[in-house]
Amino acid sequence: PAPRERDGRNFRCTGAPCWGAAAPIRPPGSRPAAAAAPATGYHRAVELELGRPNDDRPPFRYSAVTRVQFSDTDAQGVVYYGRYLPYFDMARVEYLRHLGLGGMRPAAVEFVMRAQSVEYLAPARFDDLLEVFIRTRRIGRTSVTQALAAYRARDGELMCRAEQTLVMIDVSTHRPVPVSEEFRRAVTAFEGTLEADA
Repeated sequence: PAPRERDGRNFRCTGAPCWGAAAPIRPPGSRPAAAAAPATGYHRAVELELGRPNDDRPPFRYSAVTRVQFSDTDAQGVVYYGRYLPYFDMARVEYLRHLGLGGMRPAAVEFVMRAQSVEYLAPARFDDLLEVFIRTRRIGRTSVTQALAAYRARDGELMCRAEQTLVMIDVSTHRPVPVSEEFRRAVTAFEGTLEADA
């Protein structure tokens, strides 16, 4: 990954690829250059990954970013505790997309949430940029355990962390089935040795 430097509340890319590499930081009040019209009309597929490989916080190797919206906050002005779960879901989807395992498509087998534990450590507030790290900690016969951690980007403070266990099921019977070899290969190629392999 490209090196980054802090500039106030923002990260500025010092190389590529980096978040926003397709949209460099512009001076306040300036306008982006007009984009060329696609040659094939307005029906054009756009693939935007909201995360990236990132080894800033070992043992994590991937992170995704999200910003706290006003609707995420409660009467105390901080992120409502239940809103961290959608942040974690978003990071998982981006992680799987990066591994070539993403996309909402009909399938005979799918992962479902079996259990999770969440620890809340500091309050995030409206407009905070959060960096959500994710890793696959272990792959069992029918289940996968993933660790997640959300940090405030401007100062690196840990806001919340979680561990989630997902089970692969047969969609028609809703019964557990072995984790696919495709999933195992993609994850271990990215993560290296997992706890189950140790």
